[in-house]
Amino acid sequence: MSKVWFVTGSSRGLGRSFVEAALSRGDRVAATARNAGSLAGLVAAHGAAVLPLELDVTDRAAVHTSVRRAKEHFGRLDVVVNNAGYGLSGAVEELTEQELRDQLETNLFGAVWVVQAALPHLHEQGGGHIVQISSVAGVSAFPLGGGYCASKWALEGLSESLAQEVAGFGIKVTLVEPGGYATDAVASAVRAEAAPHYDGVREAFAAYASTLDLGDPAAAGRALLKLVDAENPPLRVFFGNQGHQMLQQVYTDRLKTWADWQDLAVEAHGQSRS
Repeated sequence: MSKVWFVTGSSRGLGRSFVEAALSRGDRVAATARNAGSLAGLVAAHGAAVLPLELDVTDRAAVHTSVRRAKEHFGRLDVVVNNAGYGLSGAVEELTEQELRDQLETNLFGAVWVVQAALPHLHEQGGGHIVQISSVAGVSAFPLGGGYCASKWALEGLSESLAQEVAGFGIKVTLVEPGGYATDAVASAVRAEAAPHYDGVREAFAAYASTLDLGDPAAAGRALLKLVDAENPPLRVFFGNQGHQMLQQVYTDRLKTWADWQDLAVEAHGQSRS
């Protein structure tokens, strides 16, 4: 049975690949973008299977209107994909208040507004699948990405709580954590005004990033189809070949550090009362 999707950030990158993968197998999609004109190609290729919606996810009222329109148009919502977002590059010291607030407004609050708008419809129909596009940066931070990582770590925590809250209603939640992909995500990122004393950090990180094997966005689209078709989808899943290897070492180091400092942890608890 075909599915009905609601996908934010559908104009390009992974979001576009997700929409194209769904449409290619006969599903129907409410595709959103800040500029609806960027969705014209999808409409031309797939006709009535696409509902193009102009949407800025930071506008809570507009989000509720768009989700309601999608539900009324297609009759149901099976898969809700929170993909809208962007990168912010800069050392923590370099970030302005507005840059950080804007990052959180889109990457975190935008996803919250979509979830809150969709849940009443998912409750009514007795199920659905919410897919939160996080990042490997949602579980492991990197230099010059403090603002971006903060938005994704927050999304991870919020989504883990959400999954426990809605499981009893037949609603599934999955955090997709992509590594690097061959999109314009890096080129389109917002960059804070650079402070010269972080130039060395920038050079070192750029050298590391240049060694990454970037994934194929179309392959990510095909993988997402398998994920949403799974009877018991995971809470978390990496997309790409970078996450699992990298995070094994990250979690090994975390567990060792916690174990090494466990005596202090117990000391901080104080005397237990019987």
